[in-house]
Amino acid sequence: MDLHEYFENTEGLGILATANDKGEVDVALYARPHVIDENTVALIMRERLSHQNLKSNPHAAYMFVEKGPGYKGKRLHLTKIREETNQELIEKMRRRQPEICPAKDDASKYLVHFRIDRVRPLVGETM
Repeated sequence: MDLHEYFENTEGLGILATANDKGEVDVALYARPHVIDENTVALIMRERLSHQNLKSNPHAAYMFVEKGPGYKGKRLHLTKIREETNQELIEKMRRRQPEICPAKDDASKYLVHFRIDRVRPLVGETM
């Protein structure tokens, strides 16, 4: 299953980890990424700590834990490549997950594009 199909059809919980240029780490809940192509995903972000961290350190990790028994999912190692602020495009792409990104939220949102550096399973793989 490719990543586009996986994230379109798999329910679960997403977590994004970022760090600033001093190495101070932050983790936050995030919706499933938008798969742009086999090498690129995008996340809709608000102007909060995760987005701030990416301004000084473009590296991030996204962990997706599948809904259901056991520990299944994926870990994506990412590098920010660009972002855009077209609010019309962002609202068009936004998934209906109001608990993570309310539609009527007036805060500015960013569509942040990441290069996928590595994909690993949630558990079971060694370095």
